[in-house]
Amino acid sequence: MKKHNQAAGAAQSIVTFLPVRLSAIIILFLLMMNARVPAQGFKASVVKIDITPGTPQMLLGYQARKSTGVHDKIYHRIVAMDDGRSQFFIISTDICLISPSQYDKLAERLQKEFKIDPMQVWWSATHTHSAPEVGPPGLPAVFLGERYKHDFDVPYTNLVEQRIVDGIAEARRKLAPARIAAGWGHSNANINRRAREVDGKTSLGMNPDGPVDRAIGLLRLERTDGSLMALIANYAIHGTVMSGQNLEISGDAPGVVSEYVEQKTGAPLLFINGAAGNIAPIYSVYPNPQAGRLNQFKAMLGEKIIDANKTIAAGTAEVTLRFGGITVETPRKKDLGWPADLEKYTRTTKTGENLVKLPVRFLKINEDIAIWSAPLELFCEISNDVRSQSPFPYTFYFGYTNGWLGYLLAEDEIKYGGYETTVSPYAPGAAKNLTDAVVNHLHGWLRSAK
Repeated sequence: MKKHNQAAGAAQSIVTFLPVRLSAIIILFLLMMNARVPAQGFKASVVKIDITPGTPQMLLGYQARKSTGVHDKIYHRIVAMDDGRSQFFIISTDICLISPSQYDKLAERLQKEFKIDPMQVWWSATHTHSAPEVGPPGLPAVFLGERYKHDFDVPYTNLVEQRIVDGIAEARRKLAPARIAAGWGHSNANINRRAREVDGKTSLGMNPDGPVDRAIGLLRLERTDGSLMALIANYAIHGTVMSGQNLEISGDAPGVVSEYVEQKTGAPLLFINGAAGNIAPIYSVYPNPQAGRLNQFKAMLGEKIIDANKTIAAGTAEVTLRFGGITVETPRKKDLGWPADLEKYTRTTKTGENLVKLPVRFLKINEDIAIWSAPLELFCEISNDVRSQSPFPYTFYFGYTNGWLGYLLAEDEIKYGGYETTVSPYAPGAAKNLTDAVVNHLHGWLRSAK
């Protein structure tokens, strides 16, 4: 009130000799300039929803097999962010992967029901190999057709989709003033899995001398009083502690680590896998959780996430979200079939060359955080290379996001062969095409957008 009185007095002294109508306008203008206009500010929320099936399900990962029980529950975890101009949603689901067509179906529904543009929704799979199938097989059926002679479970797929829709609605209702911060951590819980013999022959195993990414990229969402709302942890690791002998539903290492961090911090953790195409957990493909030392990942990775969170400075409520996407076109292997539900992800040139249309999404948070995502099982060298060339101090890669379009190998690894080359649709040169496009985007539009 004191400020308003002072402003009014100043205005009256200025307009003493002006016409009454003009005086009134100037007084009103000065009062409005002096008044404090409340800003909406940054808001966020988090929702966790159980999607553990109550009936046996075909498990995705390894050979075709059906679950006989549940070791640990699986979930959707959804973060909503609102900077006062636009909203953005990140979904982490304890499943192996989905077809891009299943993501498109969800995105179309969210746009119809909530007017949410698909660019504002990222759906990431944690890549556990002990979770049910969701939706049509998509590209894996081209490479591994013997695993997909059965129909996918439509009721369970519908349940998974509906609970995302319900979760998005709940997250929007729960939006509350928040702050955000980023940081880095480190964990030795993973290892390169491209085992190499003396003649260069490569197979799935362990390669302690191979490239790896052990960085933990961390986003912290906190309430205005500083209490923790949610964590988003980005780490590269296959969800393969358990092998195909395991028939119990489980989130594998990503799920167990998430549950542990949540118990210790009291806040949900969204685990977002990174460039794990050639990275395995250090204990991998064991017949059951006990043999695979699954609980040890709570210490090896869970505690490291908790430690990293402790080092992050207080977040900021001054937040600007910018998002967008590009399509990277790169040649696909000759004579490779293509599923009908993925027609929008390929095209044929006038000269008859078949291309993969690879969608890459970007999210920029203020001027220091850049996240890019793709529906890929990416080799870590590519993500590491992008990070080293990025102008942003916090550059994260979200893998297995909005679908799965196969393995994309580092160029130097193609000549060694191995399993990953048999489940990749890409002709040589794809790694460079993707890296150049992403780095150019980070230095261009994403860097300049204010």
